[in-house]
Amino acid sequence: MLEARRIQAGYGEVQVLWGVDLVVGTGQIVALVGSNGAGKTTLLRCLSGVLRPLSGAVHFDGEAVTDLPSDDLVRRGLVHVPEGRRLFAGMTVRDNLLMGAYLRRDRRQILQDLDRAFALFPVLHERQRQLAGTLSGGEQQMCALARGLMCRPRLLLVDELSLGLAPVVVERLVPVLREIHQQGVSILLVEQDAQTALELAEQAYVLEHGAVAMRGTGPELLANEHVRRAYLGL
Repeated sequence: MLEARRIQAGYGEVQVLWGVDLVVGTGQIVALVGSNGAGKTTLLRCLSGVLRPLSGAVHFDGEAVTDLPSDDLVRRGLVHVPEGRRLFAGMTVRDNLLMGAYLRRDRRQILQDLDRAFALFPVLHERQRQLAGTLSGGEQQMCALARGLMCRPRLLLVDELSLGLAPVVVERLVPVLREIHQQGVSILLVEQDAQTALELAEQAYVLEHGAVAMRGTGPELLANEHVRRAYLGL
């Protein structure tokens, strides 16, 4: 479904990514783990059209999309849930979710998808008239995920699901990701919490200093001595 080839990227004179290759197959959950500053968010920005790579190529459904803007990629079904939620704090929960459908014109289906999002996240239904900026951190992450789903993604890029959240909140979100996947959405999950990510993932990559250091199945990397020592504290 998605293939990144030899991606090099950075900001100004600072290069962050050095020839990254990554593949997400149709129907897969793929994890990208690494320490803070490894380049994970930069890679997602390249994949979703937010940042233009210095070199390399991104293919989605077999077509080159490296130079396409983000809105074109969203229309194709590639949707990015950014790090830090990035909600419209002064808008209601309901309006934040409807912003996820900004590019759509199928009003009836939009309302049906809104109902599905509320069914997936009942607390958002209860708080739909509340300003998004007043939600708890976990509720804001639910809102960000639900807003992404309103784009009708085929591939969902989720950046730092657990950032700033208590472990008990993350435990509630993980089954939701599994349910989203079971509904036919492929997922690329970027996480500093390697345990959570690798337990979810069928395939996984370890990014270190802007390059892929290791790749394998989730269980393989969970059993890897370097991963256990560097990322799991074991």
